[in-house]
Amino acid sequence: MTRTGTHTDTADATAPRLTRKGLVTRGRIVAAAADLMFERGVAGTSTDDVRAAAGVSTSQIYHYFTDKNALIRAVIAHQTDAVLDAQEPLLSRLDSMAALRAWRDLVVDLQRQRHCEGGCPIGSLASELSEGDPQARADLVDGFARWEGAIRDGLHAMRDRGDLRADADPERLALATLAALQGGLLLTQMRRETAPLEAALDSMLDIIERWTVTTAG
Repeated sequence: MTRTGTHTDTADATAPRLTRKGLVTRGRIVAAAADLMFERGVAGTSTDDVRAAAGVSTSQIYHYFTDKNALIRAVIAHQTDAVLDAQEPLLSRLDSMAALRAWRDLVVDLQRQRHCEGGCPIGSLASELSEGDPQARADLVDGFARWEGAIRDGLHAMRDRGDLRADADPERLALATLAALQGGLLLTQMRRETAPLEAALDSMLDIIERWTVTTAG
């Protein structure tokens, strides 16, 4: 099973072990940066903005992060964990049509709670960073892979149990589901209504259901 709730911050893997207070301060900096970058974009967020929002000094920021790129990588990890954790425990066991539809309802409801504003925090970072920062792009690929992996694991479990036909392709179905989800989130953000997200996910789940043994013709 893909572990969706944990992440190793490779950007700071060589940093010295932090004290409990240091971890709290670092976490506050990352959370402040994540909020600002989600609202204003990466380019629209300066180190001074983060310093003020987190209530720390500039020297404290550079104690934990060598430069803005290191902070951005920490934000990617933070946002990935936040997005996937918000979908737990459903995301860890998408091994039935009922579970997949419950997950769909949760994802749609989360957008309603946010008034369809902001889109996907990981997707927003990807649209801004993918072309200009290869390392950030690699981190984002890893983040999306965790999301895709959780969907794929559930579909594999369904096929192994005999609920999906033996010739079903969990890898392709999981990738298509994630692609539909991201497209639906983008249009939901643009239109400020959940109809695009609902249509995208419902269409994909209908396709998966056609591969189930009970509905296969």
